[in-house]
Amino acid sequence: MSRGVTVKIFLADGKPEGLKIVEKSNWSGIGYMCSRSQLPDALKRSHFAGPGIYILIGQSEHGSQSSIYIGEADVVATRLKQHQGTDEDWTQFILFASKDANLNKAHVRYLESRLVGIARQAKRAQLRNTTQPAQTQISESDQADMESFLEDMLLIYPLLGLTAFEVVETKDVVGASERLYLKGLKAEAQGRETTEGFVVLKGSRGRIDDVPSQHEFAKTLKQDLLQSGVLIEQDGNLVVTQDYRFESPSTAAAVLLGRTANGRIEWKDSNGRTLRQIQSAAIES
Repeated sequence: MSRGVTVKIFLADGKPEGLKIVEKSNWSGIGYMCSRSQLPDALKRSHFAGPGIYILIGQSEHGSQSSIYIGEADVVATRLKQHQGTDEDWTQFILFASKDANLNKAHVRYLESRLVGIARQAKRAQLRNTTQPAQTQISESDQADMESFLEDMLLIYPLLGLTAFEVVETKDVVGASERLYLKGLKAEAQGRETTEGFVVLKGSRGRIDDVPSQHEFAKTLKQDLLQSGVLIEQDGNLVVTQDYRFESPSTAAAVLLGRTANGRIEWKDSNGRTLRQIQSAAIES
């Protein structure tokens, strides 16, 4: 069983939409998040004067996913000022730095390369980095330290509303007794409910076209997933190319069926029980 951890999110100006400062128990890192308009005040913080790994967050072309740019800098303040003047496509940023000044240029370049690779694999956001940064050569002990630092960053990002790095591990979702099934016009899919969302399994098939009454969100999400390669067109169907986590069973069902759908009714186990019936039985047991 995993042990609990404490993550503190301090609202520096007492407002939920203001500057957030993030710390975790037994961690040398520190995080900052705020809107673009609050950047001038954030830059006054001491950690912006040193090395760090940052993410610029905006909206994708279709609006159903986030758009992100992952960067690193030896002096974060200088680099963010450059983005402020030249880059229009971001509204928020997240910075991670070290409280004890133990991060250096090689460390943050290593973290940048790892994050870009994870984001490309997850395909949960429109990644604005056009190339994969080269993996910096660091010592074995430094690499172990950076992997530990990365693990803590990946834990914190979802708490700040960023899900771009949530890669579904196949070993965690495959299990015949736990699978749910979806069937409809040109759709035949398998999935599983998880604590983080609803996972549709690789190889599932869906309907390409949408009915006129389909929600715009589902239409645009389908286009984003086609663009990223999570979905491909094959033999007149949509095919899911990797295990992929949707926010809810209804969103997953709507994208695959090409119409509005109540996922708690559409997804069923091998005995024909709906997800709603399964959830109700679990509460009553």
